[in-house]
Amino acid sequence: MVDERGDPAPVIEEVLERNSDERIVTELTRYNVEFNMDPLRFGGDCFQQMEASTSELVETVRGLTQQVDSEIALTGILPTAHLSDFAMDYMTPRPRYYALNDAISRLRGGAGQYQIRGIDELFVKHDSIMLEGCNTSFQTHFQVSPEEFPRYYNIAQVVAAPCLAAATNSPLLFGKRLWRETRIALFQQAVDTRSTNLYLREMSPRVHFGTDWVDESVMEIFKEDISRFRVLLTTELGEDSLETLEAGGVPNLKALQLHNGTVYRWNRACYGITDGKPHLRIENRVLPSGPTVIDEIANAVFWYGLVAGLAHEYRDVSEHIDFYEARYNFNAAARSGLASQFTWLDGSNRPAHELILDTLIPLAEEGLRTSDIASSDIDRYLGVIQKRVETQQTGAQWQLDSLARMEEVGSRAERLGALTRGMVERQKEGHPVHEWSLATLEEGYTPTGMQETNVEAYMTTDPFTVHEKESIEFVARLMDWQKIRHVLVEDEEHRLVGLVSHRTLLRHMAERTEQPEGGVPVGEIMVEDPISVSPDRPTLEAVELMREHEIGALPVVRENRLVGIITEQDFIQIAGNILDETLGLDGDAEASAASSDSEGVDVSS
Repeated sequence: MVDERGDPAPVIEEVLERNSDERIVTELTRYNVEFNMDPLRFGGDCFQQMEASTSELVETVRGLTQQVDSEIALTGILPTAHLSDFAMDYMTPRPRYYALNDAISRLRGGAGQYQIRGIDELFVKHDSIMLEGCNTSFQTHFQVSPEEFPRYYNIAQVVAAPCLAAATNSPLLFGKRLWRETRIALFQQAVDTRSTNLYLREMSPRVHFGTDWVDESVMEIFKEDISRFRVLLTTELGEDSLETLEAGGVPNLKALQLHNGTVYRWNRACYGITDGKPHLRIENRVLPSGPTVIDEIANAVFWYGLVAGLAHEYRDVSEHIDFYEARYNFNAAARSGLASQFTWLDGSNRPAHELILDTLIPLAEEGLRTSDIASSDIDRYLGVIQKRVETQQTGAQWQLDSLARMEEVGSRAERLGALTRGMVERQKEGHPVHEWSLATLEEGYTPTGMQETNVEAYMTTDPFTVHEKESIEFVARLMDWQKIRHVLVEDEEHRLVGLVSHRTLLRHMAERTEQPEGGVPVGEIMVEDPISVSPDRPTLEAVELMREHEIGALPVVRENRLVGIITEQDFIQIAGNILDETLGLDGDAEASAASSDSEGVDVSS
């Protein structure tokens, strides 16, 4: 759920107060909302029914959020989410979430370390499981008999990679361009309880693809997960399962279900009871939320079709591909989407888009037809997949291309806000993502004042820095080469120790009559322990701080580590954009002129 700027809107309590549909429920954070669909029999027009009921519930949720001045965004990871949005204050106040956070934090012995490398790189530490709340998905379930479970589960593992490659919708996290489906890496690290010093020991994370094929029974999965992963949550069972069986009843297996809910295989085995009848399901957790309902249903249809098609064509897929190759394909799809290379069942190594178009869409079509799915639905939904792959405009690619188009205009916050608002408006129109036009900066929300933003939205996150032992001559060159007026000084652990301004450098040059051999180290002229702010500090407070102390730049520090800098030039840009919007001026031309004219201005002391 997002506000008018496209930022996370923590309104789940207000939404649920207005809700009367029991299928709409909470999630980990106060700005996520989940709904659960009713099961359908596989066949006929089941997917048409699924689309209609999903659309209906989406509109219901959208209506509820609009009552509290918010909107919904269907996306794997919200582009506008900031690290400050994942403080414990934003956890949905439910005992289960607090207990899960306490248990995972206790097992991993402190804060979690996040490292994801893509086009950009993300390195961050966070002290709770709240970053798991970045992720939203569109989960599908396929009920199978116990006897057929191993065969169908192995097939689901094989088709996870191409289905994910065609559906990616999570390329951004905290403004950084990472994996095409960053959700895969982020979720694994968010609930990882492994210690970082056990590098010689092989340990599975609680979020994982699996370790091998299933040979004979679902019990192999349940036994492995119980053996490998500690119990995180407990509850009153309310029954003795063996006594229930002996009495001819169906046990709930409540302890198994509770533990299974804390082990997050991407294809998860689920035991359940419906109308008194026990059953097994394969829960596909691979697919992201969005970009639109028809995209989500098309993704599900492609998955169901491939499962049915491979079941019709292969008795045992494990005889045709090694498990490590299926796992490699999955990781490649998460990283690179349609640009991936897959090893397939025939031993070939092929580009993802070529494999999907030439082999997998026809295979899915055949699987759906043999399952008596309505022909019109097969053509409709697989047609969406085909067009998306042909144009290679997945939700992830649309986000990246839209950002690239806006690269030279506005601030990072404005670009991400425009991207999210553009996404929300296109989702309302309902056209599949391959038909979307790219987002533009004009679609974003224009703040009426700096009080509506935080420093994180406008700070420069890749500042040029030096060590205090380096020479001031190098600092002078650095300022000249990079056209900057402030250089930050940090130590080997990226802790802020000082700042050198252009004026300080000029004053030193004017007062010093001769230079000692080897030059003067930065530490002699820098301002030690300069005033700094945290990234979640309101922008207006940062401006007031700069005015009060008559300084032209503020280092941005989080947990004693330097993460960025915000300067007077950034504020000139912000003010210019607000003024342009107010006066109806040509923003690009005026902003360019303002930038040029103010190049020589320095109000720092």
